[in-house]
Amino acid sequence: MCCVTVIQSQDGWRVNYPQTDVCALKGSTVYISCDITYPPGIDPSDIKDRFWFTKEKDDLRESDSAEYKFTLMTNKPGEKYTGSPGVTLSVTGLQVQVRRSDSTWLELTYHSSCVLSDRPEYVWYKNEEIIKRGSSLLVSSGSTDRYSCYLRGPTGQRSPAVYGPQRPSVSVSPSAEMMEGDSVNLTCSADANPAANYTWYKEDEDSPRASGQNFTITDFTAEHSGNYYCEAQNEMGRSNSTLRLITSSEKGGSTWSTTTTVFASISAVFLLIIILAVLYIRSH
Repeated sequence: MCCVTVIQSQDGWRVNYPQTDVCALKGSTVYISCDITYPPGIDPSDIKDRFWFTKEKDDLRESDSAEYKFTLMTNKPGEKYTGSPGVTLSVTGLQVQVRRSDSTWLELTYHSSCVLSDRPEYVWYKNEEIIKRGSSLLVSSGSTDRYSCYLRGPTGQRSPAVYGPQRPSVSVSPSAEMMEGDSVNLTCSADANPAANYTWYKEDEDSPRASGQNFTITDFTAEHSGNYYCEAQNEMGRSNSTLRLITSSEKGGSTWSTTTTVFASISAVFLLIIILAVLYIRSH
């Protein structure tokens, strides 16, 4: 936070901003102030506004990040003065950073772009249960739990939870029956924080088929049939879902086989009836 006094002056008007850069956490309250000096001979009654201007913002959001300026207006038509440049307000949230300590453990630490005053106290949550106080936390890699950090104090800030990918959801387009030669689009999504990276595999193959949330198979043939699975992975862990793809010709083949079996059975019964009828006629 900058504490340098900056004076903007024009024709005897002066605006003094004690702080030109202010950083604050989401949900907190910030005060932006300035001191006004006006030219000699100006009657205070000519000034519509006060000498001190205070801009108070409650329950700050990131959308409040902007440059704030003080504008002074007098009773004379069209006469006004704006202290420019003004005060830059940056609003940020409390985040948890994930760093791999080794193959077994992950280190979670708080992060904020604001320099926090005093000595803040941090409380760590596992799901909704307090498990530790301190600036960092070690957790096992691959944990399915959710971890968050709470900043004690007037602002009472709590970070979004970090957690590994939940079971991915896989969709196919087009969703109707696929024919050979079609183009097939597979999409994978998983709830995760930090955001997950996606990799596509085909069953019994070691090398991935594609990376990214979407996977497209052009000119789909029977050779493309089989089980595909999407793996979602972030710093906290990984999860996957499997999808089976078959062509319409394979379905037709199965139907044809079933139909042939039924037809052969009916033919055998019909032939047996004819033979029995002939034997009956001859015996009589």
